[in-house]
Amino acid sequence: MISEVNNDTYIVQVADENHLQLAETICKEMEESAKARGTGIAKRSPLYLMEKMLEGKAIVATTKTGEWVGFCYIETWQHGKFVANSGLIVHSDYRKSGIATRIKNEAFKLSRTKYPDAKIIGLTTSLAVMKINSDLGYEPVTFSELPADDAFWKGCSSCVNYDILTRTNRKHCLCTGMLYNPEQHKKTEEKTEGWNFLKESKLYERWMRIKQRILMRFQDRPRTRKPERELETVG
Repeated sequence: MISEVNNDTYIVQVADENHLQLAETICKEMEESAKARGTGIAKRSPLYLMEKMLEGKAIVATTKTGEWVGFCYIETWQHGKFVANSGLIVHSDYRKSGIATRIKNEAFKLSRTKYPDAKIIGLTTSLAVMKINSDLGYEPVTFSELPADDAFWKGCSSCVNYDILTRTNRKHCLCTGMLYNPEQHKKTEEKTEGWNFLKESKLYERWMRIKQRILMRFQDRPRTRKPERELETVG
């Protein structure tokens, strides 16, 4: 489980039964936000968000007095092969405060903890979300690399741009597909570790060569007998 992330203004944590009363308000904010942007997001009911909270699959940010600040939940597709951090929303009073990044980071950690081998995916038209995803290691991908599950794409049906998606046979839309591949990052980390080890090994070898040269110089020098007085102990 992820521990609470605190500062002077709000708390970011894994949602639970104590946050169920926030579900309806969050749903309304999601809908209003989509309308304001002129785009759509997968429309979810308060009951659906409550289920995510009870399953420990949601991140919520609240003020010290319990008012909601932001929210995000995780979904799985194709038997856990893919994980999506969905429904990222921040209260209008707290936007551009950095809270979205913190919520996304915690959702990412939760996803990696619960599904360490899953590919983490996202669909977004938000440049801010793209930046957050990129910082976490996501890369832009074609839609063909996203889940083929019809249930995944059904979530786009409430979007005003859904007709673009259907007319292009799910190949193109205004959203950008992004993906974090844990296997790829593991190989990169192993390669980096191997390179660091190689660098350390070469530095060690160089140091040993220098030491050997210094020792050889001393060995080649003629030995002189120290004066007797230097061999005396001082009483």
